[in-house]
Amino acid sequence: MLKLTASCDSVPEKSYDSAFLDRLHCYIPGWEVDIIRGEMFSTGYGFVVDYLAEVLRHLRNQDYSDQYKEHFSISSDLSTRDRDAVNKTFSGLMKILFPQGGASAKDIEEILKFSMEGRKRVKDQLFRIDSTYTAVDFSYSDTAGKIVPVATLEEIEFPHYFNKTNVETDLPDTVKPDAVLIETKPDEVLAKEQHLTFAENQRGVSFDQLFSPYLLGASKVIITDPYIRLFYQARNLMEFLETLVRHKALGDEINVGLLTVADEFKEDQQVGYFEQIQNAMLQVGIQFSWSFDRSNTIHARHIVTDTGWKISLDRGLDIFQQYDMNDAFQLANRMQDFRVCKAFEVTYLRV
Repeated sequence: MLKLTASCDSVPEKSYDSAFLDRLHCYIPGWEVDIIRGEMFSTGYGFVVDYLAEVLRHLRNQDYSDQYKEHFSISSDLSTRDRDAVNKTFSGLMKILFPQGGASAKDIEEILKFSMEGRKRVKDQLFRIDSTYTAVDFSYSDTAGKIVPVATLEEIEFPHYFNKTNVETDLPDTVKPDAVLIETKPDEVLAKEQHLTFAENQRGVSFDQLFSPYLLGASKVIITDPYIRLFYQARNLMEFLETLVRHKALGDEINVGLLTVADEFKEDQQVGYFEQIQNAMLQVGIQFSWSFDRSNTIHARHIVTDTGWKISLDRGLDIFQQYDMNDAFQLANRMQDFRVCKAFEVTYLRV
């Protein structure tokens, strides 16, 4: 869609006018919003809708839009309309999330960034449909003077098809998987020390892309992750081992060790998963073993190879959002590239 048209093409013809669309404060990316599932509902106490509506009505006359100014300042390149849109979105989100106040600087930054991204998405579409609109620098700076450019997720994922609206600023230090998906094979990517940050709801990320360059030639791999307990976590481990299988020579043998924590209530089931993985890997030359840290003191998650690489993972292998594992015909079930990611970071170190 980004390649051929604008995201606002579905707007009714009478409303498909740049002057009208410019009055939208925020464009929420509906394609990132998951369908409502049963597990999303609270199982405890909740507000009656009438009560929540009365709270919001009471807050209507209060202005929270200046609460970020103690920590951050918006680029002066933004027009008055852009600035008002960001402020109103920020104020509304603060009323919902922190009506009592007390938001940390990190919380405020996240809400401000989301508000700016929503307005930038509107501006990006205007830039596509009306050439009279000029490029705008959507960025903010902290009290130390560090400038942080704001980019939409689709701009990060599909840079080749996107009309950038940032002026003389680079995209955030976030990986751009589109280049890997289109042209580059993981084996051809050179392993190097680096730190990568992935955004919430990002697609196009796979274990092949993340790990294969750093696993080539390894004969021993140690995985440390205290949270390999449930079925989906064991499946993530299996998919990591599948990456090893795809990128090792046919006759090579690799020893893979897992250090994790035993499930307090279902250790037998957990061991059963590991035994099934072990039996499957024996057929392809991978010796898989595991051990439990009975002290329950391990916390950091990382992968270490005997070729001198340490891969530090803040979420371990649990980087994907929930998807339907029972649907054999869903692409997300078959190919990691089509799964939606959680926000996570990876650091590659030489040891």
